[in-house]
Amino acid sequence: MPGYIDPHIHMISRVTDDYQRLAYAGCRAVSEPAFWAGFDRGSAEGFRDYFRHLTEVEPKRAAQFGIQHFSWLCINAKEAENVSLSRDVIKLIPDFLERPNVLGIGEIGLNKNTKNECTVFLEHLELAATRRELVLIHTPHLEDKHQGTRMILDMLRSDGRLDPGRVCVDHVEEHTVGPARAAGFWCGMTLYPVTKCTPQRAADIVERFGPERLLVNSAGDWGKSDPLAVPEFIQEMKRRGHAESVLREGGYENPLPFFRQSRRRGGPARAAPAPGLPRLGPTARLGDRCHAEHR
Repeated sequence: MPGYIDPHIHMISRVTDDYQRLAYAGCRAVSEPAFWAGFDRGSAEGFRDYFRHLTEVEPKRAAQFGIQHFSWLCINAKEAENVSLSRDVIKLIPDFLERPNVLGIGEIGLNKNTKNECTVFLEHLELAATRRELVLIHTPHLEDKHQGTRMILDMLRSDGRLDPGRVCVDHVEEHTVGPARAAGFWCGMTLYPVTKCTPQRAADIVERFGPERLLVNSAGDWGKSDPLAVPEFIQEMKRRGHAESVLREGGYENPLPFFRQSRRRGGPARAAPAPGLPRLGPTARLGDRCHAEHR
């Protein structure tokens, strides 16, 4: 095995010893989406410091253990109910987008499938489309997941500027991976002990749907989680007798072509900028319409 990549892990919530454990397990690179800080932040300036942490501090912590650290920027869905704050935060993002470890906009999406969340999601998409950024999507938990994923896919498809091959719909499960991948999007499976997939369920999904355009990640956030969940998945696939090529695809090779589409160094090699895309009309009206159609 050439090692592995964890394409979605919140290292800001992990102690430095976890970087050492990741390195011992063969982790070569991590991708850290902007997320909730364990509490709702009260000002845009709090996010400015958070973005500095993601783009300046974590790459240095990871480098001590030979791990490359990449990040994504946004205000996450859990705090997106505050539209005024969200807009102030979105205004900050362009100042950080040219940092060399930034992959794109994410993790954006829905938490409770509200109108305000839709509005903020669409305004993030506006920034991503205008700046030709990759997009990482957060889908809701448990009972809200199917409905929220359907709303997200409808909003993504409504924006003709967004290439599905440059968008990853994360936290998919058995009932949402099919529609997302059929629409041309990449998909992420999060190995999480409570609200998402176990390594065994993720292996079942790979066997049912195939490994193409599927990423496997640990999340590793503030809640009960395992930063070594991706190696657990690889071991589960080994126990089931999968070929080495399938293990490489699931653990290392799949994230690379997705990351390398970034305008910056989206992985070990530089990618060419994406072509320009036509513009779409105002996002606020689309957010109203989408929420109304899915209530």
